[in-house]
Amino acid sequence: MTSVVKGNLNQGAGQAFAFDATIDLLTPTALTVIANRRRWKLKITDIRATLHRVPVEVPLLKEPIVTAVLFVTVETDKGVTGNGLTRGSARFGMKEFINREVAPFLQGKNPLETERIWQMLFKQFNPRAQTGMWSSAVSAVDIALWDIKGKHYREPVWRLLGGAQNPVPAYVTFGLKQYSKEQLIEVAGQLVKQGETRLKMVVAVDPENPKVDAARVAAVREAVGADVELMIDANYLFSFNRALELCKLVEPYRITWFEEPVYQNDAALLADLRRHTSIPLAAGQNEGHRFRHRELIANHAIDIAQPNVCSVGGYTEAVKVAA
Repeated sequence: MTSVVKGNLNQGAGQAFAFDATIDLLTPTALTVIANRRRWKLKITDIRATLHRVPVEVPLLKEPIVTAVLFVTVETDKGVTGNGLTRGSARFGMKEFINREVAPFLQGKNPLETERIWQMLFKQFNPRAQTGMWSSAVSAVDIALWDIKGKHYREPVWRLLGGAQNPVPAYVTFGLKQYSKEQLIEVAGQLVKQGETRLKMVVAVDPENPKVDAARVAAVREAVGADVELMIDANYLFSFNRALELCKLVEPYRITWFEEPVYQNDAALLADLRRHTSIPLAAGQNEGHRFRHRELIANHAIDIAQPNVCSVGGYTEAVKVAA
């Protein structure tokens, strides 16, 4: 038995292809098409956002550092469940937004259509392309949808995103503000003994006095030697002048990059700072979507882009930044 079939097949992830072909409905090819169409039909049945406080044990500190996390669970009619998370100061607002607005809006939608869902959320709830709370909340939902997609297709998310192209070196963030200079030296030494070769320390201990940070950086560099890579991160707490002052003070210590050195990742200020220092600049982990990253890149403001899937809009938006 043969039949002429015309139409569109939804492939998931918001993609579709048109077909116009004569197929034998009894052939394996036809059966595969039918089976795949069934596989693509999942429905979201529930979305829940909850708040959690996660204690993180840190070497040498008596008390753990408590991190507030928003956790999202997405359930489907096929029993496949996805989980996502994000952070942010507006976590109570994000929780209500997801539970009261996003959850009913996505009820019955196909969680495999990640691109389509992302665009729907953007048009429905963020027509003015704002960042901040919206982007962080959608990030958690999008991550959960990709979790479902990976479980459904029985593939790791990294492979669904296209697969690894090049190895990316890992580093350890260790230089917390809570550490004294002596504790910094001790922890850095422990990490190097464990085989770590890339360390990042937090700066802007006193945003008005970069000399404090410079002394801490100098102490760590002396302790770990010249072969260990050392990065610094101000979490955009410096003014331009203070950031430039710190750059000049620590340039002799071979800093791999200076992360988020100025207020609000101001692209113009970052570009100016980049022209006045030999230290590579990095930013992006707190930016809400690809347009902010485009601004940083177009202004030649950074050497390293750092999209964070927990704030940029999830994997769906992060791959656009990477592209």
